[in-house]
Amino acid sequence: MVAPLLSYEPATGTLLWQGETGDVDAEVARARGAWPKWAAQPIAYRIETLRRFVNVVRRQEDALIDLIARETGKPLWDARAEVEAVIARVDSTVAAYSERTGQKRLEAALGARQSVRHKPHGVMAVLGPYNAPADLPNGHIVPALLSGNAVVFKPSEKTPAVGEMLVKLYHEAGIPTDALRLLIGGPDIGKALAAHPDVAGILFTGSSQAGMAINRQFAAQPSKILALEMGANNAIVVWDTPEISAAAALVVQSAFLSGGQRCTAASRLIVHDTVADRLIGEVKKLADRLIVDHPHASPTPYMGPVIDNPTADGLTESFLYLMSHGGRPIKHMVRPKDGLPFVSPAIIDVTAMKERPDVELFGPLLQIVRVSEFGEAIAEANASRYGLAAALIGGTPEQYNRFWSNIRAGMIHWNRPTTGLAASAPTGGIGISGNHRPGGWYAADYCAYPVVSAEIENVRASIGVGLKDIDISAMGE
Repeated sequence: MVAPLLSYEPATGTLLWQGETGDVDAEVARARGAWPKWAAQPIAYRIETLRRFVNVVRRQEDALIDLIARETGKPLWDARAEVEAVIARVDSTVAAYSERTGQKRLEAALGARQSVRHKPHGVMAVLGPYNAPADLPNGHIVPALLSGNAVVFKPSEKTPAVGEMLVKLYHEAGIPTDALRLLIGGPDIGKALAAHPDVAGILFTGSSQAGMAINRQFAAQPSKILALEMGANNAIVVWDTPEISAAAALVVQSAFLSGGQRCTAASRLIVHDTVADRLIGEVKKLADRLIVDHPHASPTPYMGPVIDNPTADGLTESFLYLMSHGGRPIKHMVRPKDGLPFVSPAIIDVTAMKERPDVELFGPLLQIVRVSEFGEAIAEANASRYGLAAALIGGTPEQYNRFWSNIRAGMIHWNRPTTGLAASAPTGGIGISGNHRPGGWYAADYCAYPVVSAEIENVRASIGVGLKDIDISAMGE
């Protein structure tokens, strides 16, 4: 007998949710059966249904915020921002679909026309992460449904309660229960879902290791759509600026927002040695003031716990590794609550390390590298297999242009944090951070495929070259 899946509140260790592992074949079959009817609905009907979903979310906003906070450990204000992003996703997706995937007609010769229309793929598998368990999978679910696909959604095994509530809200809004299915389970269930022959595409958000495994699995199946939003080792570069306090605030936001558990979080601070001491001092003073506590605490915390104890253990082990291999601690990582996955924000100068590990440290651990030349800063930022986000703080317009032109990342900012983008922007990376299928505004591109048609109302054709002459005498016999 398969044990039930359990979800615990990171901040308290309390059991929050339990449920049975789902049946992959059954869920895919139900979605496959519902897909033709959903795809046949007019686009206006699908838009209206998704807008009803927004109204349902608004009615149950507080309950969803509380559940996200409890299951992820993030503060209530952070969970509220996530729900606001869920709500905003529908209108931005409708606008993006109209711009990028709408019907187009082009006139051709002899009164003919060419039409470009888009068709859905079929059943799409959405594999969601735990760090933003409503917003990030929703960024795949909304465009997939809008395009006419059916969806089987497997939330992270660490946040199944939020996934379950999200699907219930969709069903309450009128999305057919079989057009959007919830599949509960761990990594093995996710692998089985991705491998199912009736799944036309896999829309994945998660670690680079898992994403690359999916990519290898389907290397010989080009018919499968793969949209892989993967991990990162992002750099934030601080150059010459008189605004040291503001620069420090941008660094702290980039490194420690959501406890560093964002794929866009900055793991590496690369700083000009002329401002390094002042900047690092300001970053440490600000980090020392950050409140780390449970989501409902008063005063309001900036950070909650990380998702679970194994994650917290891995972060503390990573800090000790960096320290024992030449890193100089600026702010130690501390576990303030025994038995719970709270970790304090940590800062370590790794300039003297001979080999700096190129890994995703998914938590509040910031590494500092001091450099003396701007070209060295760019080279250091690019010294990674990843390529999701990067930011330059300070510098001149000419330096930013050089930074933008040479940095290897899919999201590049100037005097802004690495975290967060408007819904009207594409979101994705290069290297092992993505597979050139950015989400956000560009999600419509992978949720439907273009079909071109040459069309004319009357049958009209002739062949004017390459034919034998007609034998008139033979025609008279």
